[in-house]
Amino acid sequence: MQKSDGMNYAPVFQGTAEKVVGPGEFQFAALGLDHGHIYAMTNGLREAGATLKSVYDHDPVKVAEFLEKYPEAKACESEEEILSDPEIRLVASAIRPDLRAALGLRTLARGKDYFVDKPGVITLAEIESVREQTQKTGRKYMIYFGERIHVEGAVFAEELIKKGTIGRVIHVTVLAPHRLNKPTRPPWFFDKSKHGGIITDIGSHQIEQFLSFAGAKSASVTHSYVTNYANPDKPDFYDYGEGTLLADNGATCIFRVDWFTPPGLSAWGDGRVFIVGTKGSIEVRKYVDVARDSRGDNVYWVDAAGEHFENVTGKTGFVFFGQLIRDCVNRTSSAMTQAHVLEAMRIAIEAEILGERR
Repeated sequence: MQKSDGMNYAPVFQGTAEKVVGPGEFQFAALGLDHGHIYAMTNGLREAGATLKSVYDHDPVKVAEFLEKYPEAKACESEEEILSDPEIRLVASAIRPDLRAALGLRTLARGKDYFVDKPGVITLAEIESVREQTQKTGRKYMIYFGERIHVEGAVFAEELIKKGTIGRVIHVTVLAPHRLNKPTRPPWFFDKSKHGGIITDIGSHQIEQFLSFAGAKSASVTHSYVTNYANPDKPDFYDYGEGTLLADNGATCIFRVDWFTPPGLSAWGDGRVFIVGTKGSIEVRKYVDVARDSRGDNVYWVDAAGEHFENVTGKTGFVFFGQLIRDCVNRTSSAMTQAHVLEAMRIAIEAEILGERR
């Protein structure tokens, strides 16, 4: 599994994943392959037992590359071929961000659940349209917040929090540098109207983590800032963003996102999370322990019993995907509530709007 390029980072569980359904019991399709996260999303669903039935994208080259990885999928001739297939229960998509909400609305209207790469929406108006459609249809509009659900270190940290190991969470700091790999990015990546901006995009990961770790339902933006420090040739692109949040339960958050991972780092970003509780603290070094250990999933924590460290790769699994499948089958909300998904995106979009600098 390569870790140098975040756009194509596709985790594979290194242990024995629990399959929550049998072969053919829960079929899904990949529809829209503009971002490499579709591979990560597909991996997680397949590992949990879902059956990949079909794929469609307007670009036949992308489809051919996808089929090399997943030859069991059938290449479809159109979006309609997937949406009209009664055997497909969920559509997974990494279509261009400004097209994601519209595709999701069409998918829900056809009686299927929708699992889309972040940012799953890029405007406040899209959030309201999705909210209305999910309430009307009873279908799910789930977003792939991979920096929590697809990182075993983050999964393990959440387990520690749920056990009460560090008491009540009162603060979360998230540092999320990313590698730009500028020459490989498509033109839409540098057009804010098509991807939503740096906080709407990669900042939504960090905001979702805060809500989850802190057990908060909502948060307000107390400060945000976005700017372009080093890419003057891309005037509609922000390469740096930051913000502070205050949750409805009193917890606070500081987050930073940027496109300044240096070439010498072995991973696409030195993602780090610091969680402060009333009885202890946790640090997660997600993808690398700089100059010490090239492995990710390094978790450090301190509690009343002492100082602890564990590398948890291959130990927790990516439980979200099995939970999502069960939720689609049983119409439950164990993986994420719809309110949580949309609130994370609302906060991200508001932070983007409030922080804009020209």
